[in-house]
Amino acid sequence: MPGRLNTGGPRVVVIGAGIVGCALADELTARGWTDVTVVDQGPLFATGGSSSHAPGLVFQTNASKAMTDFARYTVRKYRDLTLDGQWCFRPVGGLELATTPERWADLHRKAGLAASWGVPARLLPPEECVRMWPMLDPGALHGGLHTPDDGVAKALRAAEAQARAAAARGAEFRAHHTVTGIEQRGGRVTGVVTDRGTLPADIVVSAAGFWGPRIGRMAGVTVPLLPMAHQYAVTGPVAALAAGADPHLETSRPILRHQDRDLYFREHGDRVGIGSYAHRPMPVRLEDVAPPGGPGAMPSVLEFTKDDFEPSWADAVALLPPLADAAVQEGINGVFSFTPDGMPLLGEARELAGFWLAEAVWVTHSAGVARAVAEWLVDGRAGTDVHECDVHRFEDVQLAARYVAQRSERAFVEVYDIVHPLQPAAEPRPLRTSPFHPRHEALGAVLLEAAGWERPHWFEANAGLAADLRLPERDAWSARHWSPIAAAEARATRERVALYDMTPLKRLEVAGPGALDLLQRLTTNQLDRAAGTVTYTLLLDRAGGVRGDLTVTRLAEDRFQVGANGNLDLDHLLRHAPGDGSVRITDLTPGTCCVGVWGPLARDLVQPLTDDDFSHEGFGYFRARRARIEHVPVLALRVSYVGELGWELYTSADLGLRLWDVLWRAGARHGAVAAGRSAFNSLRLEKGYRAAGVDMTTEHDPYEAGLGFAVRLDKGDFTGRSALLERAGHEPARRLACLTLDERAHVVMGSEPVYLDAQGGGAVGYVTSAAYGYTVDRPIAYAWLPAAAAAPGTRVHVEYFGERRPATVAAEPLVDPEMARIRR
Repeated sequence: MPGRLNTGGPRVVVIGAGIVGCALADELTARGWTDVTVVDQGPLFATGGSSSHAPGLVFQTNASKAMTDFARYTVRKYRDLTLDGQWCFRPVGGLELATTPERWADLHRKAGLAASWGVPARLLPPEECVRMWPMLDPGALHGGLHTPDDGVAKALRAAEAQARAAAARGAEFRAHHTVTGIEQRGGRVTGVVTDRGTLPADIVVSAAGFWGPRIGRMAGVTVPLLPMAHQYAVTGPVAALAAGADPHLETSRPILRHQDRDLYFREHGDRVGIGSYAHRPMPVRLEDVAPPGGPGAMPSVLEFTKDDFEPSWADAVALLPPLADAAVQEGINGVFSFTPDGMPLLGEARELAGFWLAEAVWVTHSAGVARAVAEWLVDGRAGTDVHECDVHRFEDVQLAARYVAQRSERAFVEVYDIVHPLQPAAEPRPLRTSPFHPRHEALGAVLLEAAGWERPHWFEANAGLAADLRLPERDAWSARHWSPIAAAEARATRERVALYDMTPLKRLEVAGPGALDLLQRLTTNQLDRAAGTVTYTLLLDRAGGVRGDLTVTRLAEDRFQVGANGNLDLDHLLRHAPGDGSVRITDLTPGTCCVGVWGPLARDLVQPLTDDDFSHEGFGYFRARRARIEHVPVLALRVSYVGELGWELYTSADLGLRLWDVLWRAGARHGAVAAGRSAFNSLRLEKGYRAAGVDMTTEHDPYEAGLGFAVRLDKGDFTGRSALLERAGHEPARRLACLTLDERAHVVMGSEPVYLDAQGGGAVGYVTSAAYGYTVDRPIAYAWLPAAAAAPGTRVHVEYFGERRPATVAAEPLVDPEMARIRR
């Protein structure tokens, strides 16, 4: 499919002419990058990948704001697309069904998510569900969630329509070009080698779908993706649908999801298509997939395994009894892409400059992802925060093939499960443990997991301390992965002293003659301070959005320890470090450990164990020093993210257990406890401390997020400074506000919509972080609100499982606004 002569922008080669590759070509050329070539090993546009057989369901509501944004854009774009007069998207709506009380409650939660992210949706009683789908058995239903803008996409039509638009602007589409290599020079991509010649390229985007890992290997890049088969069957004619079926429309009723049985349904004229996630995971080896263009079915379509589908057919007939008079006429095991966390893989590979990924993307999110990647390429940032999808979010241990397989299979199983936001994966565990892990197990640690780390959330050894607490009874959802023991640990931190395992927090060393210049250029605060100073600072993107926050400790003139949030911060520093060797960046996390010692008795515990001066006068707040705790050398940072006196104590992993034991023995006389992340989160919210990626993202600037104190516009240039200067003098239109719920029992969890009215009116914001504040004895929620509604004293309502709970905007911080407890 040749286009006209290309003259605009860098030379871009997109590998894969499925719906993602075609959408990306359209988005790039619409932004003026017209030197775009899309290659595929198969024919255009039924290339043989997942787009060729995708059933085309597009549903917008998702627990992830980014994924919802992608789907919303996909709906907006595709509903206006046609191909030779034929529709590309039918907004028939979506209907999620509840056949259990648990699912009906979850649909109330999903209705809240829809409101938070701007998706029209409403809950329906069983009789209204049956009016939309008369085949339904009303006796099986508790109700449904109707999203009127969802619908069915014709993936191949939508792909070709976008390809034609891109070709009209200059893009070229080349079929039957099998990629055999990625050329590179000096660490940068230079071309794509195919069986029909080499295409020079400044930028290569792999949108190859489940073939992505193969393309990645050619570039020396790990693509953590597992191809798996997913069953889709189509019945013969169904009498209940035959009357009035319009073959030109193909579908007129809402897409139907029966998530209690891992099923979805759509019309095919007078037939019903049924997709199932109920079967066993079926990983597919690329070596076993036939190349496109060969005899038989397309490569992504494997033989239908009837035995796997039999339970799903029985469940389908139970929900839609008229199906009993029909039968499955045809079926496939279609190959799709799955990742360890179920999210796409987007972004530029650090290992090879100019090599980008747009992988593990379904039709539902295709146009939205394409827009985000195009913005990222052309403008340097995506309009939607994409940190959840960034390919560099994984730790190295999470890239092992067996890990990818185990977690991706779990992601398949959980596609339609009710997944709690704190629910940890079951395996492979334990994977990463701190040196304190044996002691934690002995104390009955209840361990959740993040980035492969085992993280204590509370300790059963502290159960006795919770016996006298009078906490409100929680609902089943907020009580999951929670214990009143967390309240006892929080109280012990406020009243005595507690030990926290902070080992999983990423620690980096940035050293060399160019270290200060690099950090000054990338962050917002003034870091040119004396050795021994700790500084809280922000990483921004070029538009002033908050990428993350860091704690930077200057250890020497040319050496810094950086407390980061995760692998994305490491990636950001590495890709911006100069190539002349003047900066060395090392991940210290695996070889070190950290204990947070916090509470009013922290000094009483630590000072007798060291010959160094840990007094307030001798060791001030936000200072650091080398010291010894008994025999153990430590780097001590006087910082506190729980709002109490104390230190972060770092040492090498080999001495970690000794450090814990020394502190534990000495703490006994002070009533010290081991405390977990559940207490930590409550305490940090009482102090108003933000969590990057949760409370603020690239969609928010520091002033909106209440972090203007960490910005020094007069220090010189840094990333995002120009954008912030342009906003100088303008009041933010929205703010991150602290809410307290009026009723003690009204705990919320995060992502709930916020309303100004108890009954009418649309959502004006959404919750980010939430926890019970044990010190203030009230549930706390941070939320993004219009600036006018963010003033202390404003009355709002937070919707939780369909109930609007009254709350009040509070002045922050809720605890110790004078900072006296930290600076004692």
